[in-house]
Amino acid sequence: MEVDVLGIDLAKRVFQLHGATRTGVVVHRSKVSRPSFLESIRRLSPKLVVMEACSSAHHWARVLQRQGIEVRLISPQYVAPFVKTNKNDRNDAEAIVEAASRPSMRFVSIKTVEQQDLQALHRLRQLLVQQRTAIINQVRGVLAERGIVVAQSPTAFHRAMPTVLAGQDDELSQFCRGLLVELLEHLKSVEEKIDSCDARVKVFMASSQACKRIGEIDGVGPLTATAIVAAVGDASEFKNGRHLAAWLGLVPRQYSSGGKSKLYGISKRGDTYLRTLLIHGARAVLRYVAGKTDSQSRWLQQLIERRGYNRAAVAVANKNARIIQALLSSERAYVRPAAVGS
Repeated sequence: MEVDVLGIDLAKRVFQLHGATRTGVVVHRSKVSRPSFLESIRRLSPKLVVMEACSSAHHWARVLQRQGIEVRLISPQYVAPFVKTNKNDRNDAEAIVEAASRPSMRFVSIKTVEQQDLQALHRLRQLLVQQRTAIINQVRGVLAERGIVVAQSPTAFHRAMPTVLAGQDDELSQFCRGLLVELLEHLKSVEEKIDSCDARVKVFMASSQACKRIGEIDGVGPLTATAIVAAVGDASEFKNGRHLAAWLGLVPRQYSSGGKSKLYGISKRGDTYLRTLLIHGARAVLRYVAGKTDSQSRWLQQLIERRGYNRAAVAVANKNARIIQALLSSERAYVRPAAVGS
């Protein structure tokens, strides 16, 4: 019997296969090693292969697509409800097939190598920023133990350190000064790597038409634009802008029952990094609306007055996410709202 849907539970060395017909009849179960994986797929000749969207899923999806096989990826959170009894590889593979058989199931777009390269760049930069913060906090902690308080921001920190090191404080010994100098040298190396990552982001921004289009939106800079394109590609998997905003966790969390609807704060689902970039970009927009008389600025001023600064920032981020989905899913260019004043 032909295998219509083949669910694969991926692992490092051993993969669990679960084949079924369109009606759900199980026709194949097996466990294969990594070297024999592709040969097993060719022998089964499935019409559709479904996998959970994990770290290696995009690689295997591209490999199978080159073999002429249709591939779909499902978010793990949508597979979990279909796991029967105990969790193991066999039940996971069966759950993947069950989830893929649902007509309303949402799938994850398969990333290209270029998208994964750009995503790796953003992850490296994020790691370096975390290391920079850790070093600064370490230095501030050492100084605080000796009664010297230094501001938190990197700019204020760098401005204060020459004065601190040149000071004559008795508790800041020469031995401790030497340790601090070593930490500052390490910090300089980390910041140079961050600058290198930023330069690479700008190069990609200049070469990508999709990034250029969404980069015209107020509050969307090179970091946000490239991170969004790396994560969602052409946004074709999202039905509309609200679905992208919901995927990013920028919509209210809902708990409704018996016809009574209750809305809470934003759901904070999805990619925290992307949501953070969009909200920080929105905050940058809100900084410059005071005193302006164009329609968008007046709307933001009223929103801040009515709902508060933080809710206004989330509203702008939500709006930008919707615009981004519209631009990425089409070839349209962004048209700024006409200004009636300045």
